[in-house]
Amino acid sequence: MFRKLTFVLAILAIFLAACGPVATPAATVFPTDVPAGLTFTDGLGRAIKLAGPAQRIVSLAPSNTEILFAVGAGAQVVGCDDFSDFPEAATALPKIGSLDKQNIEQIVALKPDLVLAAEINSPEQVKALESLGLTVYYLSNPKTLEDLYANLEIVAKLTGHEQDTAALVESLKARVMAVDETLKGAASKPVVFYELDSTDPAKPWTIGPGTFVDLLIARAGGANLTTVAGIADPYPQVGAEQIVATDPDLIILGDSMWGVTVESVGQRPGWEKLKAVTGNQVHPFDDNLVSRPGPRLVDGLEALAKLLHPELFK
Repeated sequence: MFRKLTFVLAILAIFLAACGPVATPAATVFPTDVPAGLTFTDGLGRAIKLAGPAQRIVSLAPSNTEILFAVGAGAQVVGCDDFSDFPEAATALPKIGSLDKQNIEQIVALKPDLVLAAEINSPEQVKALESLGLTVYYLSNPKTLEDLYANLEIVAKLTGHEQDTAALVESLKARVMAVDETLKGAASKPVVFYELDSTDPAKPWTIGPGTFVDLLIARAGGANLTTVAGIADPYPQVGAEQIVATDPDLIILGDSMWGVTVESVGQRPGWEKLKAVTGNQVHPFDDNLVSRPGPRLVDGLEALAKLLHPELFK
């Protein structure tokens, strides 16, 4: 369970300060009308040079893998981290470990012309890979949905898929706009408790101000319990007594992927009288939709909005 908490917090920490599922192309046609040399500035402020759009890419983070497939570069990915499980095609790729357990020999053996890192990877890991002669681009995490669109466009340029990605970005923007327009009819902002980890059910972990999940809850027409309770920590543990005192309208179980059930929430001491429990407003939720800074964040926004305001999304 500690491993679960460590992984979840590592993934969500990338959001600090901050359609349906994306389809995987059946085939990729590499562009031929591209410059002979490309230079980029990555999230660490370094100049990254490529001879042309990368054709052999290793992804070091699930979010990067999802972005690569979404922009049409899935066929150019030759390896990815152990946690990359979306789209399904990513599960068949050679795995290179994850976080602090990267298989450096495997990465080198894959002969990538680009290694795509994320903020879940440390600058030290980037430096270690560069010392082996590998080209590493460090992709910064988005703090807004607009930043997400920019990241998609960056990866499109790295891989030669600008045209495909322009259509993707416009589609994502249209979906977000549709949510915004629909929520103009919302009469209230329900209070939401987003459970991140209930290893200690008497004091579960949640998300606070400055995280991307907090931003999405607000964008979906809700009020985060931590904001209502005046909690400033981005990743706090909240005591059951404080949750009972705030009495959220909805409880969203981001830890349902780890086996936490709706029924178990109502069995916690003091929780049985919560509005969310008595009103059947405890919902399992795919945390990957809001914890991975890729195009499925828009899926997450849509899913949250429908949970918070079902009366507007019939």
